[in-house]
Amino acid sequence: MPDSLSPYRLGKARSLYNVFNVFNAFSYTLLAGSLITILAIRMEASSTVIGILSSFVYVAYFFLPIGKILARLLSIISVYCWTWILRSLTMSPFIIAPFVFQSGHRDLALGLMVLGTFCFHLNRGIGMIGNNPVLDELASGPDRGSYMTLIQIINAGLGMLTNLAVAMLFSFWQDPPLVLYAILTVIGIISGVISGLMIKKLPEPETDKNAKKVNFGNMLKESFSDAPFRKFMTILFMIALASGVARIFAVVYCREVFHQSDSMVVLYTVFGGFGQLSVGFATKFLVDRIGVKPLFIICTVFGLVSMLPIVLLPVSIIDNAAVAVVFLIILLFMLNFGFLGAEGIAQTYFLGLIPAKYMLDMGIVYFICFGIAGAGGSFVAGLFLDTFTGLGFSSFATFKFLYLVLIVIIGVVLALQRKLVRLGSLSFKNALEVIFSFRDLRAITLLDKLSKTNDSQEEEAILDALHDTPSQLAITGLLDKAQSPRLSTRLEALRAMETLSALSEEAEHALIQDLLNHPYTTAYISARILGTHNASAALPVLRELAASQDYMLAGEAIIALARMEDHAFRPQIEDIIIKTENPRLKLMGVEAFGIYKSVYSLSVLLDILRSANPPPYLCDGVALAMADILGLHRFYPLLLKFLANEAPSPVLAIDEAESATERYRAVHRGRHLKMGASLKKEARLAAGNHQAKTLLPAVKAFMLEKKPDLLSRWILELPETTNPIAQSIFAEAIFDDELNGYERLKLLIVHWASRELRNWDKKEAE
Repeated sequence: MPDSLSPYRLGKARSLYNVFNVFNAFSYTLLAGSLITILAIRMEASSTVIGILSSFVYVAYFFLPIGKILARLLSIISVYCWTWILRSLTMSPFIIAPFVFQSGHRDLALGLMVLGTFCFHLNRGIGMIGNNPVLDELASGPDRGSYMTLIQIINAGLGMLTNLAVAMLFSFWQDPPLVLYAILTVIGIISGVISGLMIKKLPEPETDKNAKKVNFGNMLKESFSDAPFRKFMTILFMIALASGVARIFAVVYCREVFHQSDSMVVLYTVFGGFGQLSVGFATKFLVDRIGVKPLFIICTVFGLVSMLPIVLLPVSIIDNAAVAVVFLIILLFMLNFGFLGAEGIAQTYFLGLIPAKYMLDMGIVYFICFGIAGAGGSFVAGLFLDTFTGLGFSSFATFKFLYLVLIVIIGVVLALQRKLVRLGSLSFKNALEVIFSFRDLRAITLLDKLSKTNDSQEEEAILDALHDTPSQLAITGLLDKAQSPRLSTRLEALRAMETLSALSEEAEHALIQDLLNHPYTTAYISARILGTHNASAALPVLRELAASQDYMLAGEAIIALARMEDHAFRPQIEDIIIKTENPRLKLMGVEAFGIYKSVYSLSVLLDILRSANPPPYLCDGVALAMADILGLHRFYPLLLKFLANEAPSPVLAIDEAESATERYRAVHRGRHLKMGASLKKEARLAAGNHQAKTLLPAVKAFMLEKKPDLLSRWILELPETTNPIAQSIFAEAIFDDELNGYERLKLLIVHWASRELRNWDKKEAE
């Protein structure tokens, strides 16, 4: 990216370039738009002549090498400026062509049209040497795609408005006087000269300096040896060919097949301009979020679909005036939406594919390829129409044949586009999911607002909205705000990132940097996000920060390590939690043990209870962590009942034991061993019956009489258990006077014992 333009100078240059495009689009619409084709038809030009006139739009690109030579002698901006002025002035023969035609000299009038149009596009082609370098310089930065699309929107919008004004003007006549075309040409020339003078104020692109060091032959050889570039240029050639023919001859189609008046044909081009404007807005909205490749494919699909009605609709549609008008409006809209969208996206793709040092020279190759396809296609299509009409085919049938060929070409393009390099784009499937996802589209809208706002309160409000609209597309925008110097903005940005389903590699790196650079502020949130997303790259840093003086950061780092199942570091975490006096850090460590689900942490959790007067919330955390380790999922609602004072712990514990005992008896009621059953099964059944019979008395003695002997013996006599380590620990813990004061722990042990009877009961029932 060029470094010469500061943000202020870049903004100023962009504003000037935008105004240039306003005058330029107005001028181009009057001097080289559909008015040329309409006037040629009025002057009885054949399809071949119309094809020749249309081909000059693309022949212009053949003169780019002349522009390159002149740019070496002068400068890009000088060449761009003066050729743009000459471009308009050399259209002067077009002014007198209508008067010559009215005097009866048809061929001379058409010759003047051809001469003026050719000179216009000759100068345009030379001057376009500055198009890509200037646009590449002004479109630098993260909004590259959207700014380039903004230029297309300006051109499309002005073209549409100009055509609308002309259509309204033409509506006053059934056949507008030819002198009106001459007046419009004069207006176009004046606005074109103004646009050329404005170019002089644009900054000189730095790419020109780099381009002088590039050997053109070596550059061509290197570029075309690259398979992705060759594939793209093949696609570009076919897109340019189909686009030029489909759009240009759609105007002839309206006039020759449906016999529409000049004003109606111009009106249809207004809707065509609206199609170009619509695809510009859609592209600007999406291109920086989903990338160029999927949009390139989508626009091409629109182009193909737009041509299908021409081939499939019956001839009877011509006789229905209302249906014909609606059909032609939709046709011009869809053709421009699809093909001009594809052309615009192709240029954006090209700029992303080509290194900056090759931009000037490869821009020439790009436009020459585009020109050969467009010019050749326009000329051959005109010849094709005249030939088939001369053979006796109706215009309706001839256009069907022509557009059928174009459909086949675009079908091949779609097959090739799937193999293009993504250039950072989403896959086509993911792009469609974004386009049809209200959540993602809302996120894109919010991100656009976020990039434009300079108000801190609005910034925080948008980030809060992004938190409620989780979308992977928001990562880049959120990362920018996560590095804000304002604490509240960083907090909101990170909070929004917590809702994302996945992190990119860039996001992981940014969060790791936040861990290191922002302790006591936002680092703890980054640690939590990294742990939630199992970011293994952060493992070494999180281990180091587990002993941080920032207890919030240390706690979140410990929980993150637990979520990432870093069992190798668990002993160090146990040591940290036992030694710390910080209750919050202890509680977070306890939560981490529950996440680890290691039965070896049960002893550490009991040691926390043995410490001096642990607060009630820490006792709750220990009990819940032990329940998580042991898989006691039904203990949480039981603890809630206890804390809500629904019943004292002895009552709840006795209910647990009684419920497990009754379930066992219900399962085994009337069950007898079959004859010949093994002694082992007989012993298991007898042991189970004994355990079921003695559980409730043991629990009552423990909870009501504070006699742990029966319950300890009951635990040790379990013939089978899901957790032998817990069996040993609990059998001993209920004798510990330091632990017997914790009703939560006692309730947990009884709940575990009852669960063991239920589990053992299930095995026996199998």
